[in-house]
Amino acid sequence: MDGKYLEFLSLFKKIKGLDENYIREIYQDLQLKFENLKEAEHINAVILYSLVLNSLISSIRDLNFGEAIREIKKRILKKLKIHENKIQAELDKLFMRNDKNVSILYNLSYLDTLAESFNYKKVARICKIQKSKFMNRIVKLIISSNN
Repeated sequence: MDGKYLEFLSLFKKIKGLDENYIREIYQDLQLKFENLKEAEHINAVILYSLVLNSLISSIRDLNFGEAIREIKKRILKKLKIHENKIQAELDKLFMRNDKNVSILYNLSYLDTLAESFNYKKVARICKIQKSKFMNRIVKLIISSNN
C-alpha cells in the first residue's frame, strides 16, 4: 500500500474520534491484511473493498464503544463500591454470553458516532437516549450480579 491509501483513509477524519494516529493504525492494519493476501491466487476488488470497509467500521465501533464502557464503569462505581477489575470481569461475562444489551449498545455507539459526525441531530439525540437506556440496563445487570 502506498500514500494514496493513507490519503484515502484521511478522508474519514471527519468522523468523531478518528484522528491522524487512529487513521495510521487502520492503515497499518490494512497493510498487514494486504500482506497476508499476497499469497492468495484470486483477489478481486470486492474482497479489497470488504477488507477496507471492515477495518474502518470495526475501528469506529471499537473506539466509540470504549467510551460507552467507560461510562458504564463510572455509573457502577457511583452506585456500588466495587473494584474495577470485578466490573471488567462482569462485563467480560456479558460479552462472552453475547448479551443483547451489549450488542445493541455496540451498534448504537456506532450509529451515534456517524449521526454526530454527519450532523444528523435528531438521529444522534435518539441514539444518545437509547445508549443511556442500554447502559443503565447493563449497569443493573452488573449490580444485581454482585448482590
